Amino acid sequence: MIYPRLEHDFTISTKHLQQMVKHLANEMRKGLAADGHTVRMIPSYIVKRPTGDETGSYLALDLGGSNFRVCLVTFEGQGRARVRQSKHVVTEDLKVAHGDVLFGFFAECIETFLKEQGLDVAEERKLGFTFSFPIKQTAVNRGTLMQWNKGYQCEGVVGKDVVELLGVALKKRGLNVKVTALVNDTVGTLISHAYKDSQTLIAVILGTGTNAAYVESLSNLTKPLPTPSTSEEMIINTEWGAYDQEHILPTTLYDQQLDRASSNPRKQIFEKMISGMYLGEIVRFALLDLIGTGELFKGEYGCLKDRGGFETAWMSRIERDHSIELSDTRSVLEDLVHIPHTTVSDRRMVKHVCELVGIRAARLSAAGIAAILTKTNRLSGCTVAVDGSVFEHYPHFSNRMGDALRELLGLVAEGVVLEQARDGSGIGAALCAALHG
Repeated sequence: MIYPRLEHDFTISTKHLQQMVKHLANEMRKGLAADGHTVRMIPSYIVKRPTGDETGSYLALDLGGSNFRVCLVTFEGQGRARVRQSKHVVTEDLKVAHGDVLFGFFAECIETFLKEQGLDVAEERKLGFTFSFPIKQTAVNRGTLMQWNKGYQCEGVVGKDVVELLGVALKKRGLNVKVTALVNDTVGTLISHAYKDSQTLIAVILGTGTNAAYVESLSNLTKPLPTPSTSEEMIINTEWGAYDQEHILPTTLYDQQLDRASSNPRKQIFEKMISGMYLGEIVRFALLDLIGTGELFKGEYGCLKDRGGFETAWMSRIERDHSIELSDTRSVLEDLVHIPHTTVSDRRMVKHVCELVGIRAARLSAAGIAAILTKTNRLSGCTVAVDGSVFEHYPHFSNRMGDALRELLGLVAEGVVLEQARDGSGIGAALCAALHG
């Protein structure tokens, strides 16, 4: 019988999760004490949290990858905010143009947006800049690009302060816009949600990738800072996706196959076990094994031999399918995966694999949150703002996380509220500009 083997491979015991919580919390302490550790624990220099009473209008520029947004966020107090925005595509030509051209394009889009909104371009405005690339941040409004990724190769940017480059481009167009905050999207998610709920002390991204940020006491951040702070706390960007202790993380043969085939082998192991970019691939490798042993699809592979041949979104569809014949699962397998014919037994097995991979991802995500709660001794509870497509759209994901938190924390878990968060990179960046302007 195949089920016991799969159950054994993918099921993580409470004891194993507790080991991981303890180990990850210790890795976080190492990252707070010195640079060069796997879990980097990057200081955000965001030292103020919103009260919910902030008012006024602030700009945000949100560069994620192939798209970017210009936002005007108007804070109305009592946790309410209105957003006006324009969306833009970064063409392939722009991704390889000189940095001056790229930042000039951002400035041009900001000018066009202000004019379209009927606003005076000469009026002084503050802007929060979400720049989702590897940055060495040295102050709330200073950070140098360490390297490009996501297909960008613009010259004249690596090793330069991206806030300064944007500031020069804005000045050239005669715009009176001051970049007062450089913001990581996870940090922005925390700040954005805290505007509505002051108990928000942790933010987690569970989407294509994963990350977490949380409020840390500055006395625990002992590594030297280029810009010392006199505040009592600071938001820390953990970059927990890089956690890769294979003797602690329960990797399977399928995880190892996925890792070897990836563009960054032996890196971001935690991310590869819980985020949307990879969950479908783990299922694909497991299904390939079952077909190879003759236990599935009568030896038919469809497009499962192709990289990306089983999408994470299909896992969601399959887990939602509660029909007796698993008819929607049949549609996925026969119409999208191109398996000529499937039996109910085949479909049940595929659904079971999806469930095992999905449950494991939720439990590992919860263990990450438990590690932060343990590390900060925040046992009276708090709100955890969670953004990302996996948390939002994957069936039962939040409930499974909640179950695992109760296993790990007992009664303390009752005070931990997981809430769907949205638009940290827009509202959050504008709020950081307001708080640190």
